[in-house]
Amino acid sequence: MAKKSVATLQTGSRRMTKAIKMVRSDKTGAYIFKETILPPEMVNDWLGKQK
Repeated sequence: MAKKSVATLQTGSRRMTKAIKMVRSDKTGAYIFKETILPPEMVNDWLGKQK
């Protein structure tokens, strides 16, 4: 089960979004957080991907 968080960042004329996804590690079984900053149009694609 993945927990999702999205924050919107605005710098000048370019609008960016910081997305944080919680995924389970295959090695240890612990949860890890993956973060990225990308355009708002790509957030759903990135969150929908496995790992």
